[in-house]
Amino acid sequence: MATAETHYTLPLPVFDKPVKLLIVVAPYYRDIADMMIAGARATAEKAGAEVDLVEVPGALEVPTAIAFAERLAQYDGYVALGCVIRGETTHYDTVCNDSSRAISLLGLQGACIGNGILTVENRPQAEVRADPAGQDKGGGAAAAALHLIALARQWAGGTKGIGFRGPGIGGGAQ
Repeated sequence: MATAETHYTLPLPVFDKPVKLLIVVAPYYRDIADMMIAGARATAEKAGAEVDLVEVPGALEVPTAIAFAERLAQYDGYVALGCVIRGETTHYDTVCNDSSRAISLLGLQGACIGNGILTVENRPQAEVRADPAGQDKGGGAAAAALHLIALARQWAGGTKGIGFRGPGIGGGAQ
């Protein structure tokens, strides 16, 4: 059983410049969302990050809102929060797969995102995962975003060049 497992958690990064996070939440299950928001806010506060919050209708809209913010606003990173509980139709699979895929694609484009969209079989699973005193997946998503921001800042300004030209390889005939 996964709940009996112990997991290593990286210590939160330390920042020398302010960090601004945007929490984007789909509050379809309000009580679950509120617990996740509380966990994300507490983790951000521990790292000294400033937090803004926006709500969207559902998990499929979370990546779209993050994409808007990445293009139009000034945030260092994003915390995606929501909960999808399996129902009677295949809509669950679509929502889980498409929201996760879109968040991953945004991350591959350089956005620092902690994905805290729960995908569970039932409400008790969601409650355990959302509870800040339990698995605290909201706090974990905020921590993931903070770690990615720290990496991005660490590697900022570095260049690797383009193509196959390495050191000592010229562009013309020798």
